[in-house]
Amino acid sequence: MSVSDDYVVILSQASIFQEEQTVLSDLDFTIEKGEFVYLIGRTGSGKSSLLKTLYADLPLRVGSAEVVGYNLSNLKNKEIPFLRRNIGIIFQDFELFYDRSVAENLTFVMKATGWKDAAKMKGRIAEVLMRVGLGAISSKMPHQLSGGEQQRVVIARALLNEPKILIADEPTGNLDPDVSEGILKLFEEINNSGTAILMATHNHKFLEKFPHRVLKCEDGKVLDSVMDKFELTGWHN
Repeated sequence: MSVSDDYVVILSQASIFQEEQTVLSDLDFTIEKGEFVYLIGRTGSGKSSLLKTLYADLPLRVGSAEVVGYNLSNLKNKEIPFLRRNIGIIFQDFELFYDRSVAENLTFVMKATGWKDAAKMKGRIAEVLMRVGLGAISSKMPHQLSGGEQQRVVIARALLNEPKILIADEPTGNLDPDVSEGILKLFEEINNSGTAILMATHNHKFLEKFPHRVLKCEDGKVLDSVMDKFELTGWHN
């Protein structure tokens, strides 16, 4: 592992593909440890493909990228689970098992990522649920929870292995505005404790109320608010 001590993501001359189609090209950007970055762009602009490449759901075929110390250019299949232990992945549609309790959902992930001690697993589950403001719901089934509570469970799941970065793909896309703001405040708290966050969003109000650096997918490129001048309007559709 050769990643700089200062960065959790480094992309250089990278291109992102969806099957045979190039969706983004010539990407050069870094994300520092503990940084909060928004990813914006119109539907179909390549946001999800970029995120999937970063957590090795899509292969990196052109250029170089390092994520939490793993070189994506020559990543072996057996290394992907280790990469993902250092990344918390949060989806718009929750992806919980609806036939299992909250605790069973989290236990499944822990066993899949190498946890074995039942007492330690139980303790860690209690910790992450408290962290997201859900102290007393471990025995509930997902359908007994509101959408906002389910997304908090997903965030708790993403925090189990103390990731260096959370990658969130439209995490508030299915939630109403008040609930969405509560989720964003939770991301802020997690970020303030030192975890980097890369969050794709269509919610332009977040960028106004909780300003951070912005990456924008547009015309096959990624623009950076630190380096490039661009409008923060007209992309949230």
